[in-house]
Amino acid sequence: MAPVSRFIHLEYTSGIILLVSVIIAIAWANSPFHEFYEHLWHINFSVGFDEFMLSHPLHTWINDGLMAIFFFVIGLELKREFMEGELSSLQKASLPMTAALGGMLVPAAIYFFINSGTDASHGWGIPMATDIAFALALLSMASKHIPVSVKVFLSALAVADDLGAVLVIAFFYTDQINFMPLAIGAGLLILLMIGNRIGVRSTLFYLILGICVWIGFLLSGIHATIAGVLVAFTIPAVTKIDEQIYSSNLRKLSYDFEVDIPERGSLITPEQNKTIQKVKTLSMAAETPLQTIEHALHPWVAFGIMPLFALANAGIVISADFFSSIANPVSIGVAAGLVIGKFTGILFFCWVMVKFRLSKLPEGASWRHLAGVALLAGIGFTMSLFISGLAFKNPVFIDQAKYGILIASVLSGILGTIVLKQISKSSNKLHQLREDNG
Repeated sequence: MAPVSRFIHLEYTSGIILLVSVIIAIAWANSPFHEFYEHLWHINFSVGFDEFMLSHPLHTWINDGLMAIFFFVIGLELKREFMEGELSSLQKASLPMTAALGGMLVPAAIYFFINSGTDASHGWGIPMATDIAFALALLSMASKHIPVSVKVFLSALAVADDLGAVLVIAFFYTDQINFMPLAIGAGLLILLMIGNRIGVRSTLFYLILGICVWIGFLLSGIHATIAGVLVAFTIPAVTKIDEQIYSSNLRKLSYDFEVDIPERGSLITPEQNKTIQKVKTLSMAAETPLQTIEHALHPWVAFGIMPLFALANAGIVISADFFSSIANPVSIGVAAGLVIGKFTGILFFCWVMVKFRLSKLPEGASWRHLAGVALLAGIGFTMSLFISGLAFKNPVFIDQAKYGILIASVLSGILGTIVLKQISKSSNKLHQLREDNG
């Protein structure tokens, strides 16, 4: 459980930083410096030379460039979970994946029903997403006594939800396709797969070709973040040596290091330095490139890319007529989809799985726990904002979607926290009663 615990702790901390970024963005957009806020994200940046020049506003570099790294990390997490994590077997994956499916289909259906026949109907994918950082942060703050299995369930559900969001973006939110750059990107992707197959473990190899794949997808019209997920699945997930060989060699090197300990002085001997270098080489061979890269990138994504994305996209202008301006089909569809659709879809699909004995509740969890998790899953912030930028070209619809996302995320967070805190209070009272009765 140690890797899961580290993941949950990281997401908890990043969720708090993400919340601070959202507050700063909203305050900035409604301050006397709001013009600078709008101007900042439209500053043009160019990379390249001559005919090979990419020139885009800062906002595009963040949403299409940095978010590709975000999706790359999601891809690494998905691959790890499918190989040995919470999605590695049908028994483990059945409940969270089914819950994620319900949490995507029902919100999309609610939004489409409200906006059917309008120009905004294409935004049905917006309420399908769950923001894992916010959700886990609130879950951890709600109570220290929530079973770890519930946190693992929410993590697996959100990861499966991310997979669904990636597929939705790939198939439904892609514009016209330019096949030449796409063919080049696909060819390089195949080269990465061949490199994985023949045992290439160089991070630089996957980095350079991965960037080239991203450029190919960016120029093709298929959203460039999809390249991040596809490249992630080509990263090797096997060690160069097995655990037994690593362990025995490490013991031998440790013995050699102790033998060479100098009697005096703080400096190590040349022999000890050689031993340390051998330990480093041995340890690199015992690590999988997938886990090494994920471990290195996750803090950058959690504490850099996601807060920057929130800062650039969460600047909602709250005017005097804010509450009257949210009375529109887009805001209502998004909010209803996230709050009602997520809760209903997740709980109903879980109930079906348990009722027909196709799966069982997480160990130590009750239906009240799942209800709290289903409410927290309505926090769709990061991914929902991202999809709204893909679904709409009309800035009015984008703003209306942001209103719905903000209201739904706040409401879902409050309701989910209340439900989970009530469970915690009930558990504490029951525990105290048992102690008083001996």
